Parts: sequence; structure tokens; C-alpha cells
Amino acid sequence: MSLPQSRTLDFSEVPVIDIAPLQKLTGADKTIKQIEAACRDVGFFYVKNHSVSKQSLENLCIESERFFALPTHDKLRTKIDSKMRGYLPLDYKSYEGEENAATNRQEGFWIGHECERSGDDPLAGSNQWPDDRPNLKPAMTRYFVETEQLADTLMRAFALALQLPENYFVKRFDNPNSRLKINHYPPQENPRDQYNIGVLPHTDSGGFTILWQDESGGLEIQNKSGEWVGAPPIEDTFVINLGQTMQIWTNGYFAATPHRVVNRSGGDRYSIPLFVNPNSDALIEPVVGETDNDFAPYRYGEYQRDSWRRAFPVAGIL
Repeated sequence: MSLPQSRTLDFSEVPVIDIAPLQKLTGADKTIKQIEAACRDVGFFYVKNHSVSKQSLENLCIESERFFALPTHDKLRTKIDSKMRGYLPLDYKSYEGEENAATNRQEGFWIGHECERSGDDPLAGSNQWPDDRPNLKPAMTRYFVETEQLADTLMRAFALALQLPENYFVKRFDNPNSRLKINHYPPQENPRDQYNIGVLPHTDSGGFTILWQDESGGLEIQNKSGEWVGAPPIEDTFVINLGQTMQIWTNGYFAATPHRVVNRSGGDRYSIPLFVNPNSDALIEPVVGETDNDFAPYRYGEYQRDSWRRAFPVAGIL
């Protein structure tokens, strides 16, 4: 039996939010309420009129395609390490969200903030860069800076939506474990089950994700009735989805929604996610609503390391 096709989402199901008012100091109340509703009811939304330049995006798209066009043995010179930096090989195995190992029909390349390795910080380290593609570093670095500016804007909106001080989340991301990743998905015309698709069903573990996707489509979101629905690309927008950390901080008020990728386009698919992750020492516990006394707070760094260890055995995380 083939994996069922998803239906295409009505845009009213995954809202498209104009965030231009968030760039101003006043007049953003309506936008913040729209973001609150999307985070509460869907866990996903699109943003338009953001501050990321088309030139930065276009440059990174070009360099991404050039990198993934390299022979496999050249890409493996920067094979992903225990700090989650470098090349993630095609068809890597993952136990993310599943008891059985799944094969992901995806390859990627990860970078984070440059920082000295530290025994106190399980995720600190340096990036790897391919000698064969020297323009990849400046392209990824510039895009990283610009999308983190967008992340800062969204963090302030999340805080205001929860009636918290505007910089409440910003302070927890001032030395972040964020990761920028470029993805390549070969075509899959007839996947037979969820154990061999682009990316198996999962929820992101960090704060939230800022995703650019090309025109191929393939991102699917599981709604509350368990139905998989497509989230098609919309020109000049990013897809924003919340992670488990934000869900915990908001005591379940904001939703981390399961999603997957199936590339049925007949061609290669490319995407660029920025995983916006807090500081390693950030305390993860509910900060709004009534707290369950059985909940044990934890520090983000160790939690993220353990999550990546399950999801990416190929990285050899200790």
C-alpha cells in the first residue's frame, strides 16, 4: 500500500501573517493576536513582509545546490560531528519519535555559532566547512545573521502574546544553540510507508523553526484529527513552527505540531531551516498557567544533546 496523499491546506488553516507591524514600536496588537491564535490552534504559520533579503536567500540557494552536487566522498570530508555541525549523509537512520529506525531520504549540512568546546556546554564547538565550496561559508553566515534578526522579532511577539515582558525569551537566546541547516531531498514518487520518506514524523525539540522551502512542496502537517495535510510553499514567506521547548514554556498553550516531508515533486527539493534553540543553561519549565507539581525542570543543553543523540546516531554524540 502506498503512503496516502495529503490534501492541500486552505491558507485559513495555516495562517499567513503580515509581520511588518512588528518592525515598529506601536500598532502591532492585531499582529500579536494573530500570532497567538496561530501558535495556540495550529503550531504553524507563514510570515510575510519579513526582513530577510532576497539576495541572501538566493545566494544561499545557489551555494546549497552546488554543495549537494559534490561527489559523496567529498561531502563526507565534513561528515557531521558530535556537536551537530557538518554534512548529514543521505539516507541516515533516525529513531526520532519512533521505536524502529527510519531511513530519511534527505541529506543536509549544519552550522551553529562558533564557540570554544567546553565541558560545561555539551553543544559548544566549531563549524566545519568544505574546501571545495568556499562560497558556502559567507552565504550561510550572512543568511544566519538575517534570519536570527527575524527570530528576535518573533520572540518578542511570542512574549507579548503571553503577556510576558517583551524581552522575556530574548534573554534566554543570547548565547543560543541555534542551528542553520541546508537540506536536499531526492524525489520520491511512491513512498510505501513513513519509515522511508524525506523526514519521518516528528516535532522539533527547540524553541521554534524558521523554514524556507522551494517550490517543490512536500511539507506535511498532522492536524488534530490525525490527518496529514500539505503546507504548500508561498512566495516570499517563511514557515514558522513551534518546538517542544516553547510548548513546555507555555504550559501547552502553544502547540508543537507533528510534521514530516515527502518529496513527490518528481525533482530535487531544497529547504533551509533555522532551528532557533535557547542557551544551554536556559531553564525549561512552564512559565505561564498552573504548573504540574510533578514536572521536573531541566537545562536545555543536556536535553537537546539527548534529543539529537536519538535522532541522529550518525553524529556519534557521546
